[in-house]
Amino acid sequence: MLKIGFIGWRGMVGSVLMERMIQERDFHDYEAIFFTTSNIGGKGPDIGMSTPALQDAYDLDILASLDIAVTCQGSDYTKKIYPELKKRGWKGYWIDASSGLRMENDSIIVLDPVNRAVIDNGLKTGIKSYIGGNCTVSLMLMAIGGLFENNLVEWITSMTYQAASGAGANNMKELVAQMTAIGAINNPDLSAVELDRLITNEMRGKAFPIEFFGAPLAGSLIPWIDAALESGQTKEEWKGYAETNKILGTTTPIPVDGICVRVSAMRCHSQGLTIKLKKDAPLDELIEMIAGANDWVKVVPNDKPSTLAGLSPAAVSGTLTVPVGRIRKMKLGPEFLTAFTVGDQLLWGAAEPIRRILNIVIEHLS
Repeated sequence: MLKIGFIGWRGMVGSVLMERMIQERDFHDYEAIFFTTSNIGGKGPDIGMSTPALQDAYDLDILASLDIAVTCQGSDYTKKIYPELKKRGWKGYWIDASSGLRMENDSIIVLDPVNRAVIDNGLKTGIKSYIGGNCTVSLMLMAIGGLFENNLVEWITSMTYQAASGAGANNMKELVAQMTAIGAINNPDLSAVELDRLITNEMRGKAFPIEFFGAPLAGSLIPWIDAALESGQTKEEWKGYAETNKILGTTTPIPVDGICVRVSAMRCHSQGLTIKLKKDAPLDELIEMIAGANDWVKVVPNDKPSTLAGLSPAAVSGTLTVPVGRIRKMKLGPEFLTAFTVGDQLLWGAAEPIRRILNIVIEHLS
């Protein structure tokens, strides 16, 4: 029987992963071992099957006994533990939601509805590290994977509108605290101009909660995500190019660039896409390609009622649906296509690819 370990299962991504695995009844026919950094010997989660007491997440002897390790613990943990396991000659499979190993030569970024052929080839050739991708990149590829599949994309600029969840649980809580501070000012007797002045003063005041974001997000936005690079990009913007091409396994890289912006959505990332096609193609054919790429993408008709009803974080949060709308040819020319897409950052952007690659690896080992 396979021994599969779960590390970081109580964090934000880990808890969503556990929820999805329980929903899909993924816990069966293997020994599940749960690890902890703070509650060794405690009781594990209720997953519908018996599990041993919580194990030490830094116990290399126990980790080395695993056939598969699934971690949502973060890059610092990965960078500490994974090299030590490799030094011991560990031959198991490492499945990781963090970015620590994404760009290594001996790892594959997983998004099986888009790159199942790349994954299958990796399993055949002995690749043992399968890593979840950047959330915005994964959601973009889920949305317009049909265009890549048909080799129609020359380049893309992706202008992102990223949710607080992408920055972490503390940031989500801080966004709510900011909303609460602003909401407390509401007074129906004030004019809109007076209300705006009071809210602006509140956001600029020393008491406004900005410990984690470093700036107001509620009632505002932050056009900077992650560290600066010498190119003038942020690291988040660089990932669009680097990870898209690694996921797809391209031999000739496809340029992807844009500006990544944090907005006051809770857990859904949105993106406005400008796509330069390799050739002109009828709009209805392009829409058909997009709609048929996988079971989760949903084309939203380019009209106001449909857009308001189905193409927003409020409509999509907590679902696996990846809607794409506002699809049209641009005034730039017949080979330019624009679209807008939304997706849940904690599902297809994080936990779901990990859940699915675990099942793929289990099937491979069976």
